[in-house]
Amino acid sequence: MATTIDVHKAKAKLSELVRDAEAGKRVVISRRGRPVVELVPLQRQRSLKFGMDHGLVHLAPDFDVLPEEILRDFEGRDS
Repeated sequence: MATTIDVHKAKAKLSELVRDAEAGKRVVISRRGRPVVELVPLQRQRSLKFGMDHGLVHLAPDFDVLPEEILRDFEGRDS
């Protein structure tokens, strides 16, 4: 069930309305009886921690070896 409240009344109850929205309740703010905005909680971002992806990324042993034919192309050499 949605809570619908006029913008002028919402000003006085903003903290309460934000708590309701954070709790998953639908909060709609209206102007002159017409719904104009809805309060919704932001998606919480996962906190990043050093090493959290350890073991998930693997590099090939030759990852930083540039093949000779590519080097030739970059340098503009024929052979």
